[in-house]
Amino acid sequence: MVANANIPTLTLNTTLTLNNGTTIPQLGFGVFKVDPAETTRIVTDALEVGYRHIDTAAIYGNEEGVGQALAGAGIPREELFVTTKLWNDRQTDAQAAFDESLAKLGLDYVDLYLIHWPTPEKNTFVEAWKSLEKIAASGRAKAIGVSNFLVPHLEQLLANTDVVPAVNQIELHPAHQQPEVTAFAREHGIHIEAWGPLGQGKYPLFEAPEVAGAAEVHGKTPAQVVIRWHLQTGNIVFPKSNRRERMAENFDVFDFELTADEVAAITSMEREGRVSAHPNEVN
Repeated sequence: MVANANIPTLTLNTTLTLNNGTTIPQLGFGVFKVDPAETTRIVTDALEVGYRHIDTAAIYGNEEGVGQALAGAGIPREELFVTTKLWNDRQTDAQAAFDESLAKLGLDYVDLYLIHWPTPEKNTFVEAWKSLEKIAASGRAKAIGVSNFLVPHLEQLLANTDVVPAVNQIELHPAHQQPEVTAFAREHGIHIEAWGPLGQGKYPLFEAPEVAGAAEVHGKTPAQVVIRWHLQTGNIVFPKSNRRERMAENFDVFDFELTADEVAAITSMEREGRVSAHPNEVN
């Protein structure tokens, strides 16, 4: 396949190394709530902007569109990082669910496979994790992890299984930083991925003086400042947008650095301000 001339061969993205040695681009692109009919175009735009890390999930219904964009991009597979997730009603059938996702994506392997929610009332996530361990051992998932797990869920998982999750993908933005979860993750070598990194527009984050002031100082937008805060605090982050211009803006965060005081000021915005579902309530 001839490479698309619009695809950059290099990006300015930084990378992190997960606990099993897998390398992951720290800034990715998410496709939550992206219309399946528009997914191929949108992901193609993201790849052309420079993103190499795409985060999807079975429940999003757009794995096929992601796969079509990847197939048409002409980017070597080893330069891409693809994540998908196991949905709640498939935790006792994880191997088959994974096979279905892989087929929809049109890939031989994914770079990261996650349990989407702990669904504590079902109490099947340990069983699911043991299936993920087998998938990882087969090489068809380069790394495995969890999403939306709180400390008690992680403690139960670690006490009953052999492989420590590579990541925990959680709701995380300045008003809701989940310090207990992130501290536990650091202690156990689990990287934090932040979903809803800009607060999903559910509170006036961009108008906060801690954010707006830094944006003015650096000649950047408030969104760029918040993404930069995530990067400097060590989070893996994947904002989403359907607009190419906004995708490019979100990716243009590698030519400035927040000061320690600016990072601390944004961090001080923590107020336990969860804006989406609590993990114990999703079953």
